[in-house]
Amino acid sequence: MTLKKPILALAMAALLPMPAMSQELDEARVKELVLEAIRENPEIVMEAVALLEQRQADAQAETQAEVLRTQRDLIERDPNAPVLGNPDGDVTVVEFFDYNCPYCRRVKPEVRALIEEDPDIRLVYREWPILGDGSVFAAKAALAARAQGKYEDFHWAMMAIDGRANEASVMRVAEEVGLDRDQLRKDMEAPEVAEHIATSMRLTQALGFNGTPSFVIGDALVPGFVEKDRLSDLVKEARDAPE
Repeated sequence: MTLKKPILALAMAALLPMPAMSQELDEARVKELVLEAIRENPEIVMEAVALLEQRQADAQAETQAEVLRTQRDLIERDPNAPVLGNPDGDVTVVEFFDYNCPYCRRVKPEVRALIEEDPDIRLVYREWPILGDGSVFAAKAALAARAQGKYEDFHWAMMAIDGRANEASVMRVAEEVGLDRDQLRKDMEAPEVAEHIATSMRLTQALGFNGTPSFVIGDALVPGFVEKDRLSDLVKEARDAPE
C-alpha cells in the first residue's frame, strides 16, 4: 500500500502527540487538514481500515499460536473430554460443537467418514453449548452418558434427530440408546460435567472461535463446516509436520 507523500506526512503528523505539534498547528487545524486529505483521497480511509484489520488479524494469529503452544495438552489430551476413533492415534482432531447447530449436524457424516477411513485419528469432542438451554441440557446429558459407557451411541443419535435438542428430545434419545434415565439425570450434575463445559468456554475464547463447529487439527484452527476431503488434507498436514 502506498500513499502520496503529502498525505503520508500528514498521517504521520496526526499520530504525534498534540504538544509536539503545537508550535506549528493547533488541534482544530490538524483535524481540518485530515478531513481535507480524506475528501481529496477517500481511498485512504479504506486503506487505513484494511491496515487496521490486518494488524488485528496478525495479533489474533499470534495469540492463537501462543494458546496452542501453551495449552496443547489441555486442548488435545484433557482426560475429561470424550475421545472417539483411535485413542492411541497419531493425529488428534478436536471439534467444538453444539447439538442445536445445523452445521454441526451437517458435518457429522464428514467427521464420521474421516475416522472410519483413517484408523490413526483421535477424535476429541468438546461440548460447547452456546445455542440456548436445550443445548446445555443436551451437552450435560451427553457427558453424563459416559458413566454408562454410552457417549458415542448417544452422540451419533443426537446428531441425527429432527428438530431442536431440548429436554424432551434428549430424554427420548437417552431411552432409545439404552440409558438409565434416572441415573443420567443424577450424573448430569456431576462436577466433571460442569468443568468440561466451562473449559470449552475458556478454550474457545482463547482461540478466538465464535461459532460452531470449530476444529483444531495440528496447528490449524478451522471454523465452520468442512468437507471430509479438506479434513483429510489437514490431518495429513498435521501428520507430516515436523515435531
